[in-house]
Amino acid sequence: MELIRGLHNLRPQHRGCVATLGNFDGVHLGHQAVLAQLKQQAQKRNLPTCVLVFEPQPREFFARRQAPARLSLLRDKYQLLAQQGIDRLLCLAFNQRLRGLDARAFIQNVLLDGLGVQFLVVGDDFRFGCDRAGDFHLLQEVGQDAGFDVAHTHTFMRADERVSSTRVRTLLASGNLQQAAVMLGRPYQISGRVIYGRQLGRQWGVPTANIALRHPVLPLQGVFAVLARVDDQIWPAVANIGFRPSVDSLVPRLEVHLLDAQAHLYGQRLQVIFCARLREEQKFADLHQLQQQIYADIQSARDYFDAHKAMHVQPSASVNLWAHPPLASAPLAY
Repeated sequence: MELIRGLHNLRPQHRGCVATLGNFDGVHLGHQAVLAQLKQQAQKRNLPTCVLVFEPQPREFFARRQAPARLSLLRDKYQLLAQQGIDRLLCLAFNQRLRGLDARAFIQNVLLDGLGVQFLVVGDDFRFGCDRAGDFHLLQEVGQDAGFDVAHTHTFMRADERVSSTRVRTLLASGNLQQAAVMLGRPYQISGRVIYGRQLGRQWGVPTANIALRHPVLPLQGVFAVLARVDDQIWPAVANIGFRPSVDSLVPRLEVHLLDAQAHLYGQRLQVIFCARLREEQKFADLHQLQQQIYADIQSARDYFDAHKAMHVQPSASVNLWAHPPLASAPLAY
C-alpha cells in the first residue's frame, strides 16, 4: 500500500480513485464494512482505493490530553488498512489551516483537485469541515454537480451492539478483551520498538522488553497475559501497561516478560497481543512487595496459558494466531 503524506505529495497519477475518509481508529468491523464497500466499487470502476486519515486525529487536536485513548497509531493503522487490500493511504496533517477549511473548500481542494474522487463512501454519522458543517447530504449535493457518486454505510451491528471505536475503548478499559476482539475482528494488539529501560526486572531475574507509548491516555491498563511476536516468532508472555506507580508514575510504558524464553529484542519492533487481564495496576509500599507481585503475575500468566493451550500457539511457533497476519515493516519513521 502506498503512503502519501500531505496534499503536496499528490501526483497526477494519484488522480482518479474511489475513496473514504475518517479516523479509522482500530480498523474494527464497522470500518471493514466501509472498506469492503469501497473495494467493491473500485473493482466495478477499475480504479484504485484510497483512504484519507488525519494526524493527529481531530479530537486529539482540539482536546489534547482529554482526547479519547488511541486504539492504533498511524504505523499500525497503515498495516491494518494494507491487510484489508487498500491501495493508497493519504495522511493529512490536522492543523489550524485544515481546521479552518470550510466543508465546500475541503471537497474542492482535497477530494476534487487533489484526488479526483469518482466515488466516495462514508459512515452514516460522518461530519467534516470547519465546525463540522459538512455531512453526507452536502457531499451528495456537490457530487451531483461535480460528477462523483456518494454512498454511506449504515451502522454495523454485532451481537445487537453498534460496533464503534468508542465501544471498543470501553470494553478494553473494563478488561473485556474477548468482546473487544469480537468487534475488532481480531485480538487487540499494540506494537512498538523495544527500548532500554531501567533494567530493574533484569536484576530480579525477570528481564522485560520495554515499549514507550506515545499517548498519555491508554486504551487499557493493568497486568495481562499476552502473546509477544517478532516476525514469525511468537512467545507466551506477561505484560504490564500503565504508569508504573511503584517506580516513577510519569511516562506510560508497556513492559513485556517472555515466559520460558530468551530473545534479544532491543531495537526490534515487538507486537503484543492481549489475551486476558490478570489484575489492575497498583502501587506497592516498597520494591520488595513489587518483586513478589511480579513473580505472582508470572505464575498467573503460566496458569492462564496452561489452561488455554488449545487456543494459543506454543513458544517459537511460526503459525499465525487467529489467522491474522503479522505487522510487517512499513515506510514510516517513528
